[in-house]
Amino acid sequence: MSNRTEPGRAEGRRYTAEIGIAVAALGFRLVSAFLGLCVNLAFPLDRRLPEQSTVWGTPSPFWDAFARHDSGWYFDIARKGYDATAAVAGGRSNIAFAPVYPLLMRYVGRLFGRAPGDLYLGGILVSWLSFAAAMVVLYRLAALDLPRRRAARAVLLTAVFPFSFFFGAVYTESTFLLFTLLSFYGFRTRRWALGGVAGALAGATRVTGIMMWPALAWVAWRSAEPTRRDRAAAGLALVAATLGFVGYCAYIYDLTGQPLLWATALTRWGGGYHPGGAPWTAPVDLAQRLLTHPYAFLTSQPMALYDTLYGVTALAFVASIPFVWRRFGAAYGVFMLLNLYVPLSSGAFEGLGRYCSVLFPAFIWLASIRSRFLYGSLVVVFALFYTLGLALFTTVHPLF
Repeated sequence: MSNRTEPGRAEGRRYTAEIGIAVAALGFRLVSAFLGLCVNLAFPLDRRLPEQSTVWGTPSPFWDAFARHDSGWYFDIARKGYDATAAVAGGRSNIAFAPVYPLLMRYVGRLFGRAPGDLYLGGILVSWLSFAAAMVVLYRLAALDLPRRRAARAVLLTAVFPFSFFFGAVYTESTFLLFTLLSFYGFRTRRWALGGVAGALAGATRVTGIMMWPALAWVAWRSAEPTRRDRAAAGLALVAATLGFVGYCAYIYDLTGQPLLWATALTRWGGGYHPGGAPWTAPVDLAQRLLTHPYAFLTSQPMALYDTLYGVTALAFVASIPFVWRRFGAAYGVFMLLNLYVPLSSGAFEGLGRYCSVLFPAFIWLASIRSRFLYGSLVVVFALFYTLGLALFTTVHPLF
């Protein structure tokens, strides 16, 4: 009898732990939202700021903290759809943003009503629920390689990462992370349908989701059983994982006649964002400035602080790739390498903090380190910079 009941008890403990993680994740989002409110009350914005988005049409120190920078573009898609005219004419266009998140934002928002603010409410709810679900899936995925206690560490490190405040805003980060984790979990556990569908949704949430396809292919090759049926299922899952990206390109082609116009649209935001260059140019330049005249650099250029926060974070993640590769295999290493190459090859650091926030293998690797002192120190440092990043984002500083 004991042999039969023990697996049931273990499964029950796992479900209890996962429910606890989901509840704690939502609780953390509440605490972070309250902190954002305190920041806005302590440092009120100039109402004339053109960058200040408003959820309900008039400034709100609580609600507006969720709607900064790119949030307005997702709102625009959710409310009106895609603007082909601006894209073809060469201006800034919402075609640069993939459709899954704004569509979820639209239909969840309709549960609250038809007012513009209801769409923002839908975006907040989608982000929060996606974050809670992503933390549960991350726990399960990390537990494939680590003891459950260390898998829980990976969850905490991800939640308090300095740029994880994007998970609670009207941004795609939490939704993209959820689908990415589900895809890797599906492929690693040979749940091929789950992996393929989640991979497709990730690619239609952010077009860079296609960058995880080589890693999924490696996992499929290593995980598939040596039977014709299982290999066929793995192959179909890999094909399915491309359909979100391919489908969006097909939609853009039907709309504009240019299937990759979304890539061109990405370069129209300024800041010198042009992927395809040497990925080491900007990091080497930043390192030289910080090593030779750090104070003069940080105090003389308006973007120096933000470039430093993003650049140092990116370099730390690049440095972790060999350790991730060695500890967990090529799939995780390739996933991180490709997803860092694209933004670093642009010559700009813009957005690198939130791009790193979804690179889950780095957090799993950090959680695998045995030193409790190092783990505790990371949590403290992460939390301190999380507070700084949230304050800067909330007060409309250029953390995009």
